[in-house]
Amino acid sequence: MRVAVFSSKPYDKRFLGEAAAEADLEVEFFEAHLDVRSAGLARGYDAVCAFVNDDLGAPVLEELAELGVRIVALRSAGFNHVDLNAAHRLDLTVVRVPAYSPTSVAEHTVALILALNRKIYRSYNRVREANFALEGLLGFDLASRTVGVIGTGRIGLAVATILRGFGCNVLGYDRFPNPDAAEVGLVYVDIDDLVARSDIITLHAPLTPETYHMVNTDAIGAMKDGVMLINTSRGGLIDTAAVIDGLKRGKIGSLGLDVYEEEEELFFDDLSNQVLQDDLFSRLLTFPNVLITGHQAFFTEEALEAIAATTIGNLVAYAAGERSGNEL
Repeated sequence: MRVAVFSSKPYDKRFLGEAAAEADLEVEFFEAHLDVRSAGLARGYDAVCAFVNDDLGAPVLEELAELGVRIVALRSAGFNHVDLNAAHRLDLTVVRVPAYSPTSVAEHTVALILALNRKIYRSYNRVREANFALEGLLGFDLASRTVGVIGTGRIGLAVATILRGFGCNVLGYDRFPNPDAAEVGLVYVDIDDLVARSDIITLHAPLTPETYHMVNTDAIGAMKDGVMLINTSRGGLIDTAAVIDGLKRGKIGSLGLDVYEEEEELFFDDLSNQVLQDDLFSRLLTFPNVLITGHQAFFTEEALEAIAATTIGNLVAYAAGERSGNEL
């Protein structure tokens, strides 16, 4: 089987390349994002391997099918960028990596909470300029604070476990409660109760039509004054314009993001020599109480090894005429 890997970076070549070699798969790495302009690169390949910011809408899938591609292997858990109806119509198999390292995302989530609370990023810059003043760096004890976890799958539950270790009271909301939640001390409440009671709200829900912009003007209005909001899940969960308004009014006391709803034009590339064209993102960067990382929460050795192993395993299973269990 010949596999075309799009949006590839040096770390993809390392981890995917090693896993593919062990499975005796022929893999070619392309730096280009997959879209209607680059889909032609897949000519002669049986499979394409795509990432979260690749375009897998109907026009792209139609071209891939015409070129002879039979399977699309996502090296991610999310699949909101895939037109599954078109894929099924074209008889294209789509597989994903449903879980890789919930610990990596959970630990990054808590890192954002700690950095925002204790103003680590601001104090780092001050000390480098020989400014040792503490004014403006006041934080609070996490112990006894209430944290609301929206989405209690493996990642959400890992976050809850870590925060319970800090002594936090952890509330949870999920349409499908996790049976292991009680064991880690998470208490389920309805969404309105969670929003109203939480000092910190962290998002770990999938992006669906029901969850799109779940953090909107109304939801922000119901939150505590000065709430900390964290999103390491999917950018579309947040209405960015509404969040900016909440920051300006002081309703949102601090904001930590590892994802952004228009990130496909920004993240994973070096744009340091360009003027950013996204006005909302640029506006977010002006706030001293906003900390943004570029979709790196998953980025640990353990996670990349797991992603590569599952991705290659999905392709090997397909080549053998078997199901991996990760089909969409």
